[in-house]
Amino acid sequence: MTDVSDTVAGLADKTLLVLDDDAPLRTRLGRALEQRGFEVTLAGSVAEGIAAVRANPPAYAVVDLKLDDGSGLRAVETIREVRPESRVVMLTGYGNIATAVAAVKAGAIDYLAKPADADDVVRALLAQAGENPSPPEKPMSADRVRWEHIQRVYELCNHNVSETARRLSMHRRTLQRILAKRAPK
Repeated sequence: MTDVSDTVAGLADKTLLVLDDDAPLRTRLGRALEQRGFEVTLAGSVAEGIAAVRANPPAYAVVDLKLDDGSGLRAVETIREVRPESRVVMLTGYGNIATAVAAVKAGAIDYLAKPADADDVVRALLAQAGENPSPPEKPMSADRVRWEHIQRVYELCNHNVSETARRLSMHRRTLQRILAKRAPK
């Protein structure tokens, strides 16, 4: 298997926009993609992302679907208007068929569930048309996927345990025990 860093090094235009309202994820993903050879611009809102696209249209973009100030689909549409050949991967914590279809219709070339590994993102960005990406080398365990989902809902409920438990159809004490533990590997 070819190292993704070697593939990125051979690209003429390495500009990449990471648009996500989750600051820690945005920063970590941005650093990881810089280490793989991309020239990364970070944005935390639809407005920031659109402004960055208009100022310097990226060759590649990684865009979160749901942002605090609207839908990442607006940013994808702007990217397509300004630079139609750019390659966009949509990230989301809310994976379902309807949003995947909307992302592809807006111009995304792939759709990945959060949290996505940087190598998976690079493979999706650089995949040839009609080529299916290979499965991840080290996929997350089912326990980790569950934990990540619970953490995401907990964040969206503004750390309200009762509301999170209600939305997850889970007993509040069970949720408290899960939140008190470390993340599984």
